[in-house]
Amino acid sequence: MKGHIKQRSAGHFAIVLDTRDPQTGKRRRKWISFSGTLRGARIECARLVTEMKSGAYVDATRETIAAFLDRWIEHMQGQVSPRSLERYAELCRNNIAPLLGAIPLTKLQPANISQAYAKALASGRRDGTGGLSPLTVHHMHRVLREALQQAVRWQLLARNPVDAVRPPKVERKQMQTLDAEATVVLIEAARGTNLFMPILLGVLCGLRRGEITALRWRSIDLDRGQLSVTASTEQTNRGIREKETKSGKSRTVALPSLIVDELRRHRVAQAEGLLAAGVRLTDDHHVVAREDGQPLQPRSLTHAFVKFVRGHGLAPIRLHDLRHSHATHMLASGVHPKIAQERLGHSSVSVTIDLYSHVLPGMQAEAVSRVDAVLRDALNRRAVPTKKW
Repeated sequence: MKGHIKQRSAGHFAIVLDTRDPQTGKRRRKWISFSGTLRGARIECARLVTEMKSGAYVDATRETIAAFLDRWIEHMQGQVSPRSLERYAELCRNNIAPLLGAIPLTKLQPANISQAYAKALASGRRDGTGGLSPLTVHHMHRVLREALQQAVRWQLLARNPVDAVRPPKVERKQMQTLDAEATVVLIEAARGTNLFMPILLGVLCGLRRGEITALRWRSIDLDRGQLSVTASTEQTNRGIREKETKSGKSRTVALPSLIVDELRRHRVAQAEGLLAAGVRLTDDHHVVAREDGQPLQPRSLTHAFVKFVRGHGLAPIRLHDLRHSHATHMLASGVHPKIAQERLGHSSVSVTIDLYSHVLPGMQAEAVSRVDAVLRDALNRRAVPTKKW
């Protein structure tokens, strides 16, 4: 197999590949357009010749969006977490491919993408009951953009058509949180159940669901009153695995005395339960686990919490909203956002401020009131007494 280059105009070349028809043996020529420098064209020609000899060559002019997305998903293995890869595959194969999959990769236009988004919003649900949410379509947009950006890097496309398309606007939902009284009601309702400790870790320590199910006794120092968040549990179709925290960094969380006492009692009860099953509790065991000591699946914890809230007639709230409640309690009590950021494990304090900006107006008013009181006191002390004649 051979290849050569012909220049068509300044910066535009034709890569000509000489091939043989595998059935007839007749010689065929394949012409491929290339834009760039002569050196770049030569490198691309050499790459194409190598791929065709090894059988790895894919004709970009005939490859459909569906076929390319499958190739991209395979390429992303090892570059993102297994759960993220599963989510990419779900969006590509269940949402994007049915709308755009039959279009050749090189023929995809921004208008096609806009029409696909509109159809997804109107009737994109697979069960035929209506359209997808703007948030789901926004996720489709992000995944499609990332996939086609890889096509640009592979020089299959000159530009990314998704860059010319606006995704639907996603309205931020009002955050659900519990006030102090509702928090006490929830804690007391959970006392004596398997959800008592997960609820305490969420609403008093701000731990995420995966951090709760990954927490081991070796990460807790009850004498010093602190725990270390070093890992998170991720659930995929292949099972559960431990990974690093969302921010990629471990953090130390100071424990309220209330939860220290409850953790001591919980450890004793867990040890007795495992001993009855012939298992000795060690520091390697999970704090929140099944009765046999095996790790608890994050989804199982979520399902149990939803069932618990409904069964007790409590206000609808997600498990993750316990973390939001803890953050709101801290900020409303005057805790500095930087301290809250470190406790919650956010990547930066700006994330904390952005998420909980609804608490800040009240804090600002209180701060202004304090400053006003201090200045008034200083002015009064400096006032010159009025002389009597």
